[in-house]
Amino acid sequence: MRVLGIESSCDETAVAVYDARRGLLAHRLHSQIAMHQAYGGVVPELASRDHVRRLLPLVRGALADAESASESIDAVAYTAGPGLIGALLVGAGFARSLSLAWGKPALGIHHLEGHLLAPLLEDPAPSFPFLALLVSGGHTQLVDVAGLGRYRILGQSLDDAAGEAFDKTAKLLGLPYPGGAALAKLALAGKSGEFVFPRPMLDRPGLEFSFSGLKTAALVALRGREASEQLRADVARGFQEAVVATLAEKCRRALRLTGHRRLVIAGGVGANLQLRARLLEVGRDCGAELYFPRPEFCTDNGAMIALAGCLRMQAGLVAGGAVCARARWELGLAEDSPDQGGRVATAG
Repeated sequence: MRVLGIESSCDETAVAVYDARRGLLAHRLHSQIAMHQAYGGVVPELASRDHVRRLLPLVRGALADAESASESIDAVAYTAGPGLIGALLVGAGFARSLSLAWGKPALGIHHLEGHLLAPLLEDPAPSFPFLALLVSGGHTQLVDVAGLGRYRILGQSLDDAAGEAFDKTAKLLGLPYPGGAALAKLALAGKSGEFVFPRPMLDRPGLEFSFSGLKTAALVALRGREASEQLRADVARGFQEAVVATLAEKCRRALRLTGHRRLVIAGGVGANLQLRARLLEVGRDCGAELYFPRPEFCTDNGAMIALAGCLRMQAGLVAGGAVCARARWELGLAEDSPDQGGRVATAG
């Protein structure tokens, strides 16, 4: 079983080839960061147009890297949502066109399912079931993963996701887009304890998150002060420590609640080194093994989509052939596909 995966949900165009027996054969990615930096964020129309320009050369390159002719591809998987609708439609239309030309099925993949499965690209890979912390620019969720397509959300952010809060706070600090990595780098020069920001929602039971107040706390800390390099670094350090402490404590609670002994970290913020170190401590305390994808597979990539497509093909979870794209798509537990108007998972 060999699957071509296409990711185009936002500002990265990515293509990969995954083989069920040999693993990942090739993956290529073009980032649009340089194009969007002038605007301080992603411009959807520009993102869509760039996906149109990049997809065909990336597919050709990935097939060449994998030494795979189109005849050897058994299916084409693509991100069907959630994401920017224009960008999704570019990828979906392109993938469906390839599937028709090659006479192979096309599979619409939930973007977050791709992230949840990304650690399976590594060796050793986690086995089902496991607890997952999905933490990215658009989502912060704790997910009980019982198996392929069987996802139960235990808690999620009620407002800003952790990655979104990182980016917004970075902008307050005058850092360039995308701000999360830049803030983490600046925080290395900050003094621990100089600013102690709230740990949101740790004063009550439950697994929900809320990060919008941290951005406001950072704004208040900066107000009326000369924004020296040291002050900015101290604020960045305090902000990052608050986010990391909150995520770590919620993971500790979720491990104890579910009894899981495997914790998977997925999404772009999962590349944060302080978060990784703190979660390793939580894992040791709770007797749980931790699984991180390598940094290049934390952010959006085609490899996770190709892998998800391959696993779904092997499990016989192949839906109809309509072009599917959904800007909003809840991750939850039914085996419905996006082209059937259903949701992916909500366990009973």
